[in-house]
Amino acid sequence: MTTVERDEPRWPNWAQWIGLAGLALLLIPSMREFYIVEGRRWLYILLLSFAIAFTLTPVLIRMGVKWGLVDQPSERKIHATPIPRIGGLAVYCGFVGAIVINSILEDWMVAILLAGSLLLVVGIVDDARGLPAWLRLGVQLLGAGMVIYTGKMLTLFSPGAFGTTVNVLLTFLWIVGITNAFNFFDGMDGLATGMAMLMAFFMGIVAYETNQPGLAWLAVAVIGSSLGFFFYNFRLDKGDALIFLGDGGATFLGFTLACLAVKGEWADDNPIVSFSNPLLIFGVLIYDMIHITVERIMTGKVASVKQWIDYVGKDHLHHRFARLLGSRRASVELIFALVTTLGLAAIVLRKAGTTEAILLLAQAALIVIMVTILEHYARRENGP
Repeated sequence: MTTVERDEPRWPNWAQWIGLAGLALLLIPSMREFYIVEGRRWLYILLLSFAIAFTLTPVLIRMGVKWGLVDQPSERKIHATPIPRIGGLAVYCGFVGAIVINSILEDWMVAILLAGSLLLVVGIVDDARGLPAWLRLGVQLLGAGMVIYTGKMLTLFSPGAFGTTVNVLLTFLWIVGITNAFNFFDGMDGLATGMAMLMAFFMGIVAYETNQPGLAWLAVAVIGSSLGFFFYNFRLDKGDALIFLGDGGATFLGFTLACLAVKGEWADDNPIVSFSNPLLIFGVLIYDMIHITVERIMTGKVASVKQWIDYVGKDHLHHRFARLLGSRRASVELIFALVTTLGLAAIVLRKAGTTEAILLLAQAALIVIMVTILEHYARRENGP
């Protein structure tokens, strides 16, 4: 196995000890009961998921280096030194630990956990040894099928032979599409985990407003576990990340977020509002997926589904922004701003009527159209 010498400073030891002490305190049963009695279960979930991920990540940094589970620099990578890429395991443990300890284990949640665990393992194996794209896609379809089998699916069409079939197909498309779109954004320090926190935050707000505490708790677990990892992945001193999510962590997060969107009831009696809420929260992912697909087809880069699945390039939104702005960090911050803008629209949409919902969707469409126009003219001026 390959060992890698790294010169970057580690996270301060005192911070790790504080994290460990906080985790030990939170695991005391009476502490959990205190938060529940005080009506702050969400805060306990947030702190516990954060503490688990924050404490475990430094261990995974050392394990990744020792076992050679690192992302090597290459022509299509933006980092110049080998970096461990099993950080997704810390996010996974933080999320799963928080929901298991808090007994948030309905049948549909068990299906998400089992399917997400499968995707995590396959992603880690892919990072370590490399797996064909068709196999990864097959596992994602299997995971989506496990969730759909529990009865959780999109309900855009009325029940019946035709309606149910279309709902099932759309659910497969949504879960697999969002999973891959999110994975594509794991290309810059802090980007994927930051987006996960923002998307989970807006889903949690809407879930709280629609009286879905279970869904809100799960969103909080995503926020806490992602935040615990974020400090190692997005350095405030502008140094390189100490660890990456890896395909395992990115697919797990994307899959989980997509499934939570399917589970949620986003409006009481307005199907347009219910349909539009996830579209806004996940709007940046959807926009990027559509943009790269159209551009790759029009430029002849791909000519078949297999070529699209196998294609690896630096043409995603964060790559394009980085080239235009001349800064990877500025690219990440701009994408965070876009996600926040669309997420705020989703919160407003919750109390909107049909006309207002259509207007908010039109506004979101105009935002991405403006981004596309600005990109186009900037590239024409500066070159690709």
